[in-house]
Amino acid sequence: MRKIIVSLISLITLQASAQQADIQLPKGFAITNITKDKGRVRHIAVHNNGDLYLKLENLRYGKGILRLRDADKDGVYEDTLAFGNYIGTGIALHKNYLYASSNSAVFRYQLDAANNIINPDQPERVVYGLVDKRQHASKSIAIDPKGNLYVNIGAPSNVCQERDRMQGSKGMMPCPILDSAGGIWKFRADKLEQSYAEGVRYATGLRNVVGLDWNTEVNELFVTVHGRDMLYQHFPELYDAKAGAELPAETFYMVKQGDNVGWPYVYWDPFQNKKILSPEYGGDGKKEGAPDAIKPLVGFPGHLAPNALLFYTGNQFPEKYRNGAFIAFHGSWNRNPQVQEGFYVVFVPMKNGQPTGDWEIFADGFTGKGKVSNPRDAMHRPCGLAMGPDGSLYVSDDAKGYVWKISYSAK
Repeated sequence: MRKIIVSLISLITLQASAQQADIQLPKGFAITNITKDKGRVRHIAVHNNGDLYLKLENLRYGKGILRLRDADKDGVYEDTLAFGNYIGTGIALHKNYLYASSNSAVFRYQLDAANNIINPDQPERVVYGLVDKRQHASKSIAIDPKGNLYVNIGAPSNVCQERDRMQGSKGMMPCPILDSAGGIWKFRADKLEQSYAEGVRYATGLRNVVGLDWNTEVNELFVTVHGRDMLYQHFPELYDAKAGAELPAETFYMVKQGDNVGWPYVYWDPFQNKKILSPEYGGDGKKEGAPDAIKPLVGFPGHLAPNALLFYTGNQFPEKYRNGAFIAFHGSWNRNPQVQEGFYVVFVPMKNGQPTGDWEIFADGFTGKGKVSNPRDAMHRPCGLAMGPDGSLYVSDDAKGYVWKISYSAK
C-alpha cells in the first residue's frame, strides 16, 4: 500500500539553522526558509509578481492575513502588510482579486495595477452563513478558470452518530448532517452576498476536505479527505490497535458534480481495496457498503491529515512532476500506541487526472527529530502549498509559522 521510493530519488539532507528542521529532498532540489515566526500559517498563495499571502489560524496583532513582498527582489521579504480581522484557512488568487475565508464566510479584496490591496480593511463579502460548529470548521477554497468557487463544508462530526464520538452510539440513517455539511458547495466567485442557500451542493459524503485544487489538465476538481477516527477505541472486538492506526485510509479523489464519496456509511480500506461499511451502521470490518459511492484514486495510511493539495503546472521541476499532485500531510494525533505519522509532503505522479505510479515522500524531516509520539513534539507541521511564478514550490507550517521555497537545479 505505502511505497516510499527512497532508493530511486537519492535523498539529501540540507543543513538548516538550529531553529528549524533539516528537510530532506530528492537530488537536485534545494530548500530556503523565506520567513518564520508568522503564527499559525494555514494555506498560502503566491501572486505572479512574487507577493506571498499567508492565511492565519490565529489572529496576529488583530489580523488574519499577511502579505509579504520582496520589493527589491533580493530574496528577502522586507515589506509586510497585515489585514483581515478574522481567522481561517482558505486563500486563493483569481484574476485581480484575492479571496480568503473565515470559518463561516468567504471574502475578496481587489488588487490595483501595482498589485496592491484596495481597501484592505473593507473586503467584499462573497458568501456568508456557512456552517461553523467548531469541529472541522475550516473553509478551504478553490476557484476554477470559469470563476466557480468551491468551498469545503466539513462535517461537525466523526461519523454522524446520535451522540458524537461516544462508544455504543449508533449512526444516524440517513445522516441529517449531509443536508448542510460533509461536502463541497459551489458558488460564483464574481457574485457578492451569496447566502449559503444559494450555493449548489457539488459533492457529498466528504467528512472533511482541507486540501482541494482544480486540475487544469482535465478540468475537474480534486480533493483530499480526512478519514474517520476511533475504530479500535470503539470496536476493539473488530479492530486491533494496529488496524486502528492504519484505518481508514486518508484518501485522494477526483470529484464531479453530483458525486457521493460515502461518508459516514463507509470508509476506504486500502488493504482490502474496498469500501467497508462503518460499524456504527452494522459493519463488521469486512462487509462492503455504499455501492454508488465513488472510489479513491489513492489510499494513504490512516490519520496523516492531508491539509493541502497542489497540481504542479510549472516548468522548473523535472518532467515527471508535470501535472502531478503534491500533498502536504499535517501529521497524525491518534495512531497510538503506534508512533505518529505524516509531517511530510508527498508526490503522486499523474497524467490525464489519473495516477501513473506509486506515491512517494518528496519532502521529509519537518518534525526535526524523526518519529514522534505526540504531534506537539513535531518542530514543524506542513499545512499549505503554493507554486511561485518561476515554478518553485512553497510550503507553509502552522506550528511555528515558517514558509519554505523549494527550487530545482539540474547542476
